[in-house]
Amino acid sequence: MTDASRDFLFDLLSTPSPTGFEVRGQRKWATYARKFADTVESDAYGSAWATIQGSAADGPRLMLEAHADEIGYMVKHISSEGFIFVDRVGGSDVATARGRRVDILGDNGTVRGIIGNIAIHIRDRENEKVPKVHELWIDIGATSAKEVAAAGIRVGHPAVYADTVEEIGRDKIMGRALDNRIGGYIIAEVIARLAAKKKRGVATVLGVNAVQEEIGGHGAKMIAHRLQPDIAVVLDVTHATDTPSVDHKKHGQVKLGGGPSLTHGSANHPLVVERLMDVAAKLKIPIQHESSSRLTGTDTDVIFHSVGGIPSALVSLPLRYMHSVVEMADLNDVENVIRLLTGFAESVKANDRFHVEI
Repeated sequence: MTDASRDFLFDLLSTPSPTGFEVRGQRKWATYARKFADTVESDAYGSAWATIQGSAADGPRLMLEAHADEIGYMVKHISSEGFIFVDRVGGSDVATARGRRVDILGDNGTVRGIIGNIAIHIRDRENEKVPKVHELWIDIGATSAKEVAAAGIRVGHPAVYADTVEEIGRDKIMGRALDNRIGGYIIAEVIARLAAKKKRGVATVLGVNAVQEEIGGHGAKMIAHRLQPDIAVVLDVTHATDTPSVDHKKHGQVKLGGGPSLTHGSANHPLVVERLMDVAAKLKIPIQHESSSRLTGTDTDVIFHSVGGIPSALVSLPLRYMHSVVEMADLNDVENVIRLLTGFAESVKANDRFHVEI
């Protein structure tokens, strides 16, 4: 990882981009990708893609896709006393919400607040339960709804946790929104490495950073229909299950630092998965395996059946503590995912069809 790519990664991870409001992060992603790509474009809702044109004019079109959005909250109601009640944006874990700093993205800029937490001394601990989202409130130090409005905050403004990224231990980083802006970083680095090759590959590579995955994969659905690639590899995070109390019989076994994880079944085309395994073996990249009996829970689920069917596969980066402010990833895994996707792009030949013969 170069100093420039590290700076980009940390800046991207620190930039608020809640679902439906991804433009801040997307502009930074596009600015970085323009240094390497032949073109960088975007659609109406803010999904962006960087293109590396292949050497064959009619060669296969390969889409490498990650999602740009992060979970958060949205202002739902402002009380007369100046307390701000919220709804969830995506799968925010309300069990860990109270007592956290948040940044509300208001009309006059970012406003810092805290999610209220009644002191342990005066809570009803006998009947204590995980709060419902409508029981959470943000306190910005205001004393009235008029003060909240003067701060530039109204119903509909998004908020994210104020926690940002930092290094921890050896070759690891932690913070909020690694799911999945670290995927956007990886896609951009693949584009950079492909652009630096002396010889262009046959396939045209479309590196996509899509919006609105956390609420149903809407950005991926739009972009798959628009770009109509011949092959797609989706990159997301997966649960590292190597911490105490996780049952491997229920959730499988994935280790942080164990390499990229490949998913088998459901949306994953067996021939694309097989090619990824071949590339990993050739490049001596350690890989892990997961099963998917019905849904992957990622953008793969909406891409693979688009148009007339797009042969697709899911590559996942192991992540501890998903959907928290202390998500943890291993930078060695990050590097190996970059190598795997770059190698896969280079492996695609003009006659590759990834079609199951019957």
